[in-house]
Amino acid sequence: MSAAKQFGPVTTPGDWWQLIRPRILGLVLLTMTAAILTAGERPPAWPVFVHALAGSGLLIAGAIALNQRLELRSDAKMRRTGPRPLPSGRLSVRQATWFGILASAAGIGWLALALPPVVALVGLVSWIVYVWLYTPLKLLSAWQTPLGALAGAAPVVMGAAATGAPGSIPALTLFGIVYFWQFPHAMAVAWLCREDFAAAGLKVAAVIDLSGRIAAAVSLLGAVLLVPVSLAPAWAGVTGWGYALVASILGLGYLACSAAFFVRTGERTARTLLRCSLVYLPAMCAALLVGRLM
Repeated sequence: MSAAKQFGPVTTPGDWWQLIRPRILGLVLLTMTAAILTAGERPPAWPVFVHALAGSGLLIAGAIALNQRLELRSDAKMRRTGPRPLPSGRLSVRQATWFGILASAAGIGWLALALPPVVALVGLVSWIVYVWLYTPLKLLSAWQTPLGALAGAAPVVMGAAATGAPGSIPALTLFGIVYFWQFPHAMAVAWLCREDFAAAGLKVAAVIDLSGRIAAAVSLLGAVLLVPVSLAPAWAGVTGWGYALVASILGLGYLACSAAFFVRTGERTARTLLRCSLVYLPAMCAALLVGRLM
């Protein structure tokens, strides 16, 4: 009899890696990096990068781990999340809980000691929103998406605050981009995974309205609002019109995909919208960075 059969699933380093959902963590840190580089008049000293990204990385990883702990029962009912370390039993509830608590506390402590207090404060508020408001609300209401989007965009504010410019035009623009970007992205995922979400009892838009009209309308609204928001730096004169051209092309492309999903809600248009969303956000971060540096 093998060790796995005799003693149960074996925990590996890859299970801990999966617990923090590295693709999501990486995307969030990418937007934070863009905020650090573009919020002020010039890029900050390198220690700001180290402290902001390391402290925030720990905090976000802890929040993601606790999110998976709280969603264990619903994750176990879905095909796409069933193989994750917690539902599969490769990590225990105790392991995930302690990791989430310790990583979150270490992240908040790092930010509080190394950066202006507002960075840790925003981080703590976003942690509370994500873990204790957004996560349980997914079982109760489809209106969890706007709340979750706030937590998703908060690292932009943290990055900008680390440089002392949380209210600058680039910082506010990037916050708006990350916030409204999440609506089409989340609605595409909700439609593609609607059967899983229904089985788990999650109240996403594509579950409470099986026609998909609500999800498609929310997606379209987010894409429409993204266009003027993304052009704000050009209008304010903090970037050139080259940035405006790139932002317009990206925004109209994302809008076209959202409009197609609205006109004909289906697997094909939802999948195209999802792919478009994964191109749009990093491309906009790069465009804003180049626009600010040139």
